[in-house]
Amino acid sequence: MDIAPMSPLFHRIAVSFVLCLLLMAGASWAEGAQSIRVLLSADVYKVDIQADGAVWVADSSRQGRAIHSPVRVIPYRKGFSVNGVRTTHERLTMSGGEQGLTLLLVKPSGKGQGMSRPAQDQRLAVPVSGLVHVVRRGQGFLVINQVDLEEYVKGVVPSEVSSSWHPEMLKAQAVAARTYALYQQMLSATRDYDVAATVQDQVYKGKNGIDAAVLRAVDETRGLVLTYKGAPIYAAFSSTAAGLTEDAMNVWSKEYPYLKGVECPFDLESPYYQWKASFRLDKLEQSLRRQGFDVGTITSMTPIAFSRGGRVAKLLVKHSGGEFMLRGEELRKAAGYSVVPSTQFTIDSIGQEIVLSGYGAGHAVGMCQWGAKELAELGYPFSTILLYYYPGTELQNMGLTKQPIPPSS
Repeated sequence: MDIAPMSPLFHRIAVSFVLCLLLMAGASWAEGAQSIRVLLSADVYKVDIQADGAVWVADSSRQGRAIHSPVRVIPYRKGFSVNGVRTTHERLTMSGGEQGLTLLLVKPSGKGQGMSRPAQDQRLAVPVSGLVHVVRRGQGFLVINQVDLEEYVKGVVPSEVSSSWHPEMLKAQAVAARTYALYQQMLSATRDYDVAATVQDQVYKGKNGIDAAVLRAVDETRGLVLTYKGAPIYAAFSSTAAGLTEDAMNVWSKEYPYLKGVECPFDLESPYYQWKASFRLDKLEQSLRRQGFDVGTITSMTPIAFSRGGRVAKLLVKHSGGEFMLRGEELRKAAGYSVVPSTQFTIDSIGQEIVLSGYGAGHAVGMCQWGAKELAELGYPFSTILLYYYPGTELQNMGLTKQPIPPSS
């Protein structure tokens, strides 16, 4: 790759800077607990990178280069092309120094979530701090942001809730996000990344949305995590419980002693408290087939099992080829999580369209975000809110935590 014209001394400083960052990235968890690897996107086929100055680039042999912004990275054979210069390395690392980088990620159009299909390339602009790794996978590549954990939490909070919400709720969200990230980090040593930047884990949009309220919430809870028997917990949360929160066993068939259902009459103001949804029957059938279900023409769907919180656990689906059991969460996945916000629903009618009426949004395990908002407005501190939604846990400094034990099924 070409080096932009600069003095030998400046070049040596640039390369030393990149190598230092790479050495930090390769440290063990005990030495480098303050950073986390966030998968910004997979199946990317192009990323355009902007920086205030040069973009520092290093390959997997830790050979560094400085390239004037903008920089375009695309796949080339098993490696990459960087501004037209080809490299055989399957992994590159980039940094923009203290000012960070702005990434424009481009993915091909394809199947969306559930029954939706994007009509054109998906484009995502993300301003980030820390390091950016691009790693070849299949025809495209992964884009991973390795960032200071506290900076990551600052990015999660305004991506998950409004920064205008009560300060104690923002603190609760910050602690839950930090805890979830630490839990995943401590169990992901063999993976290329610790968390994804989507609802698969926690929504993270880099430096977008960070304001003074977010900075205060993160700074005033710095290093605090929720623990169970001294280890970080799987700090799940979702938007709106609309009743009882849910036992993790009922949703994921995994036992977490601190993820037990609690009363949540605090989220009546949520816009997702009550909803109606409709979607085409033939599109649902197609989506179920893509998920591996051998389904003909559906004639009826009947909820036959419910959780303690009243959510649909199982449905009996009858079709032209027979019948089968479908979990409530599998229906949400097939129809689209944004189409069917929760499994707390009734089926109003089935014809060419299926019409549902329901309550709540999300899996309802752990903290209810709208419920936490109301509790904060009622005067409860973030610590009380968290210990209510995660019974049996304690607040602890993350530097004193033990390795978590994966849940039993």
